[in-house]
Order: sequence, then C-alpha cells, then structure tokens
Amino acid sequence: MAPEGSPSRQLLAINPYFLVNDVFATAEHYLDVFGFLFDQFWGEPPRFVMVMRDGLQIMLRQPDVTVPGGIMRPNRSAIAFSFDAYVYVADADALYAELQSRGAKLLGEPCTQPHDCREFEVEDMNGYVLCFGQDLISQ
Repeated sequence: MAPEGSPSRQLLAINPYFLVNDVFATAEHYLDVFGFLFDQFWGEPPRFVMVMRDGLQIMLRQPDVTVPGGIMRPNRSAIAFSFDAYVYVADADALYAELQSRGAKLLGEPCTQPHDCREFEVEDMNGYVLCFGQDLISQ
C-alpha cells in the first residue's frame, strides 16, 4: 500500500541498458528480428539509441572506448540459468511464432514453468539473452 499523500502507482517502467559493439547494427537487428522501432541516435559520433515496442524500451549504448577485458555478457556467462532481461508478454506462443518467422535465435520452445509462467528465451546479436514470459495466473 502506498504511503498517504503519494501516488498509488509510483514505478511506471524499467528499461534494460545494454552495452553493444555496434549501435547501428544492433538497432537494425532489434527492428528486423524483434519488431522494435527507433526514432533517432544520440551522441557525436552517435553511440546511443532507444528501441521501443508496445510501450517498452531497451537502451543500447556503444562504449566510446574499448572496454578492458571486453563487455561481459550475457549474465549466464557468470551465472547459469540466468538472462539479461525478462519481459512479460500477453501470449508467449504467438510471440514465439512471430520471432521464429523473423529469424530470431530462439534458445528453446515455450514451456510452462513451475512458477506459472509460459516462457521462452532468445539471444540477440550481441549475446544478450531475453526471456519472454506469459503470466498464466493473472490472465
């Protein structure tokens, strides 16, 4: 419950922030493979873009300099059975079919998990793993 005098809903969204090798190629990948859109790139030279779909955003940033030791990704390179972003979806099977038709690198078919979500994972061109999950209880 929210404290008295505060809005009942304070947190509105969360945007993953991925470091990428090539911001232009990655934005095009998210457009073509995942169906995200973008309006513009920022910086001089351009090194930042926000890709959007269905009111959700992912921020993509190309470092200005080479990162010593390289960019660590995905999270599962450090911890097994993890991912870099979890996205709740309305229909996991329909999204899976869409991404499959777009040539996404699917890491498995949708399956129903013990925590009552139907999930599948994809890997983007930079190695980031996104898990898409449908909440089967709150439908």
